[in-house]
Amino acid sequence: MIGTIERAHARIDLGAVAHNVRRVVEAAGTSRVMAVVKADAYGHGAVACARTATQAGATSLGVHTVAEAEQLRAHGLAVPVLVMGPLIGPEWGRSAAAGVEVVAWTPEGVRAAAEAGVGGVHLELDSGMGRLGARPEALGDLVRAATGAAVPVVGIMSHFATADDRDGEQAGFFREQLVRFRSAATGLRATFPEARIHAANSAATFRDADARFDMVRCGIALYGCSPFHEDPSVLGLRPVMSVVSYLAMVKTIRSRDSVGYGRTWRAERGTQIGLVPVGYGDGYARALGNNAEVLVNGRRVPVIGAVSMDQLTVELGPEGTESVGAPVVLLGAQGDQRITTEELAERRRTINYEITCGVGQRLPRVYVG
Repeated sequence: MIGTIERAHARIDLGAVAHNVRRVVEAAGTSRVMAVVKADAYGHGAVACARTATQAGATSLGVHTVAEAEQLRAHGLAVPVLVMGPLIGPEWGRSAAAGVEVVAWTPEGVRAAAEAGVGGVHLELDSGMGRLGARPEALGDLVRAATGAAVPVVGIMSHFATADDRDGEQAGFFREQLVRFRSAATGLRATFPEARIHAANSAATFRDADARFDMVRCGIALYGCSPFHEDPSVLGLRPVMSVVSYLAMVKTIRSRDSVGYGRTWRAERGTQIGLVPVGYGDGYARALGNNAEVLVNGRRVPVIGAVSMDQLTVELGPEGTESVGAPVVLLGAQGDQRITTEELAERRRTINYEITCGVGQRLPRVYVG
């Protein structure tokens, strides 16, 4: 009988987090490493992963919201924290109270940071992402506001749109963005000599030394997922998250019997099926019905029928010998088999980021390593 916590859990290997941080530090060379722990560390647990990352060599942390920064501070994490998302109203004051750094790309944002007493601001330039950041024609107004405001400029930053596309039709745009940003950042260095220049995400960090500047901001690689959507071991990364459950029911069905809502799967033979008490309410997407495999007894077995909110069904085969209580791995390794986030992402036609971020909070995180 599997020793699960409740019906299922997400197992988080902090030893793998530490290994991946050290690998990123190695790849970053002389550049500092910011560990990005936004969105609850991409679903892995922000506080535990942030502690591990800073112990393993990351010198700062990146989040998206003030609330995420406040959570880190409430748990005693005193390293520099950058709130990378937009702020409004009282969030400027909350940022100052938490002692974190913020991002600004308009004169109004710089003035709001200064009025709130924020300890440091990073000026964001839009080098081609087309989202947050000052466009080239607005850069002069931003710089004038920053030089006249009572808030130190501690960073100059941008974000790459296509760093993960090394060989496709958008591969060249990465270099175009890099040239644009380097030109603008170099010009600002004389005005803000203490500012750290940074633009590289995980993909850019591993792809091009020219993109690393003073600091890199890595997220997905820390969690053992490939920023290039390939086998993470190619980059020396170790997957961090496993999702584990058990067989809650095993029974025999006959040829032509159907399973699940909509009767999307019918047996071609008499066979054994098993029920796993995990569904799309836990982040196991409905799109994986008839389109994925799980691990039972170290072997791959197909997910059959529609994935429902709370459960899914697998075919164990006519010769299946598993019984109720047998461990089931939906993500991770069992024996010599492994199901990766990249595999699930490919089956869902999405990216590995969405796989880990989508693992629901109904599954408790269990930390090992």
